[in-house]
Amino acid sequence: MKKTLLAALGAVVLMTTACHKTPLSTGIRTENLDTTVVPQQDFYQFATGGWQRLNPLAGEYARFGSFDKLGLQCMEQVNELIKEIAAEKHKQGTIEQKIADVYRLAMDTARRDIEGIEPIRRTMDGIGNIKDKSELSRLLGESMEYGLFAMYVDADAMNSSMNILNEYQAGFALGQRDYYLDQDEHTQMIRDEYKKHIARMFTLYGFTDGEQAAETVLRLETRLATAAKSNVELRDPQANYNKMSVADLQKLVPQIDWLTFLRALNAETDSLSVGQIAHLQEVGKMIEEESLEDIKTLFRWQVLDGASAYLSTEMYNANFDFYGRIMSGKEEPSPLWKRAVNMVNGTLGEAVGQMYVKKHFPEENKQRMLDLVHNLQKSLGERIQALEWMSDTTKAKAQEKLDAFYIKIGYPDKWRDYSKLDIDTNLPYYANIQRAAKFEQEYSLSYLDKPVDRDRWYMTPQTVNAYYNPATNEICFPAGILQYPFFDMSADDAFNYGAIGVVIGHEMTHGFDDQGSQYDKDGNLSNWWTEGDKSRFEERTRVMRDFFDHIEVAPGVHANGGFTLGENIADHGGLQVAFQALCNKMKEEGKCPMEADGDRYTPAQRFFLAYANVWAANIRPEEILQRTKSDPHSLGRWRVNGALPHINAWYKAWNITEESPLFVAPENRVSIW
Repeated sequence: MKKTLLAALGAVVLMTTACHKTPLSTGIRTENLDTTVVPQQDFYQFATGGWQRLNPLAGEYARFGSFDKLGLQCMEQVNELIKEIAAEKHKQGTIEQKIADVYRLAMDTARRDIEGIEPIRRTMDGIGNIKDKSELSRLLGESMEYGLFAMYVDADAMNSSMNILNEYQAGFALGQRDYYLDQDEHTQMIRDEYKKHIARMFTLYGFTDGEQAAETVLRLETRLATAAKSNVELRDPQANYNKMSVADLQKLVPQIDWLTFLRALNAETDSLSVGQIAHLQEVGKMIEEESLEDIKTLFRWQVLDGASAYLSTEMYNANFDFYGRIMSGKEEPSPLWKRAVNMVNGTLGEAVGQMYVKKHFPEENKQRMLDLVHNLQKSLGERIQALEWMSDTTKAKAQEKLDAFYIKIGYPDKWRDYSKLDIDTNLPYYANIQRAAKFEQEYSLSYLDKPVDRDRWYMTPQTVNAYYNPATNEICFPAGILQYPFFDMSADDAFNYGAIGVVIGHEMTHGFDDQGSQYDKDGNLSNWWTEGDKSRFEERTRVMRDFFDHIEVAPGVHANGGFTLGENIADHGGLQVAFQALCNKMKEEGKCPMEADGDRYTPAQRFFLAYANVWAANIRPEEILQRTKSDPHSLGRWRVNGALPHINAWYKAWNITEESPLFVAPENRVSIW
C-alpha cells in the first residue's frame, strides 16, 4: 500500500517537473569553493574553503556551519512570527498568549536582575530542610531540579508496540564521564576550571563555603561518572535494556523506596527497563555511604546549574563563562532575542511549527521530497539485493525492514495540544520554565504503559535536522531542513541527490548501522541475521571504526571510531545509496552523471560538491576537543575527507589517483551497504 502511494505521488512530481518551464540550476555556488586548492589534495577545503571565508566565526559561536546558517535563517523567520504575536494582547489561555508571554519573559532581563536569586530560594530552602535520607526517595521522584539518574517513557525495545518507563544514567553536570576520568592536560584544566565555576556559583547565591562545596560536588559526580558506561558502551542496545519488575528493582537498589519514588513521579507501573545497572547501584551505595549534608550540597549545585540561564544577568554570565567560553571557546553569549526564540521553540515548539509551515513550507516541496525518498528506497533495495557477502535469507529480512519504513516529511498530521500548559507572567521567568518542564514530563508520562503513537514527532517542523527512530522504524525530515543548502526546488537532481538525497540515505542507513541493524522491521530488538552474515557485517564495520580511530583531529587527539561508528556508517550508506539513485534517475533520461552536460562540473562532481557543502563549517579548537568527547558525529571535515575516500564513484568523478593524500587502496576501503 505504502509503495503504491509513493509511486503515485512520484508520478505526480514527474508530471509537474516535466511541465516546468524554468530550467533548473546546478545549485552549486562557486563562491563557496576554494579553487586555489586542488580537490585531489584536500577535497573539503576545495569544496568549502570559500564558504569558510565568507562565514567567519562570530563571537557567539563555537562552531558555525551550513546547519547553523540555515538554523539562523529559520530562527529569524520564527522570530518574525513571534514578534508579530508578542506585539498584541491575547486572551488568557490561547496559544498566542502563551507564545507572547514566554517571549516577553525571556526578553525581560531587567526584571530578572531585580529578582536576583529569589526564584530559586524556595527550592534551595527545601533542600536545607531535608532532615533524613528517608525523604530522598520522594524528593527524587517529585522534583525536576535535581536527580542522580533520569527517567523517561519510550517504546519497549522487546515489545515496540507498547511504551515502558526507562531509566538512564545521570547526575554529573559535565555530561561526559571522560571529563571526570581522563588525565590529559586539557581535561584536567577543564576539571580545575569546573571547580572554580562551582565555587563561584555557590558564592553568587550567598554561600560562604563555595570552595568546599566545589570539592564535594566534583567528588560525588566523579563517583557517579566512574560507575557510568562510556559512550561506546552506551551504543549497545542489548546491554542497555534490562527490563525488570519494580519488586526486583527494589532488591537491586534497596537504598531507594521505589514505590514511593514512582508515586512521587506520577509514574506508577509494574515494570521498567534499567539502562545502566552498575550506575544505578552506585547511586544507591552513594545514598547509603555519603553524608546527607554532602548529598544536599550536590542537590544545591544541580539547582544552581540548571537555573542559572534563567536568573539574573550575573548568574547567566557566570554560567556562560564556563560552559561557553572555557569549554567551547565562545567569545560572547548569543543575543537575547535568539535565546528568547529558543525558549519559545522549546516550550511551544509544535504550536510555533504549525504557524511556520503555513508561511514557509510550500506543499510542492513535500511532493518532491516524497519522490526522492521513493527513489532512494528503491536504490537501497537494489544495493541490498546485490550484496555478495549477505545470504538470501538475511537479504529478505532486510528488504522487509526497508519496505516497512514509516516516512514523515515536513510536519505532523496531527498537532500537539498545549491547553494544559499555563504561562503566568505574575510568576518569575524561572517559575514558568519549571511549569513548562513539568508539562513536558507529564506529556511524556501520559504515554506510559500505553500503545506507541507512531504519528508522534520527536522534532519540531522548524528544526534543521532529521532522524531515524529504530523503535518505530521511521525516518523523519522536518520542514526546517528542506531548504538550501540541503534542498533546493530550483536546482537539478545532481545537487539535490548530493545534498538532501544523502541525508535521506543517511537516515535510511541508520536502520542498518551497528545499532539499527539489531532492530527488526517492527522496531523490536530481535536478531534477523544469520550467524555468518552478522559476523561478516561486523568485520566490515570494523574497517570503518579502525579508519576513523586513526584520524588525528587535533595534535595528539584522535577521533573515536567506536563512538562515531553509527553515524559514519550512515554517511557511507547515504552516499552510496544517493549516488546510485541519481544514476538510476539520469539513466531514465538517457544520461550519465559522469558525462559532461555543459556545466563546468559534471553531474557526478556536482553531487559530491553539494554533499561537501552540507558540512561546510568553521570551528574553534576548544569545540573540536569537546565534540570529540561528546558528539557521535564525526567533525565536518572528516564527514567529507574521511567519508569520500571510501566511495568508488568519487575517485572516478574527480580523478583521484594514488598520488592523492586522500587515496585509500581499494582493498582497504569500507564496503557495507
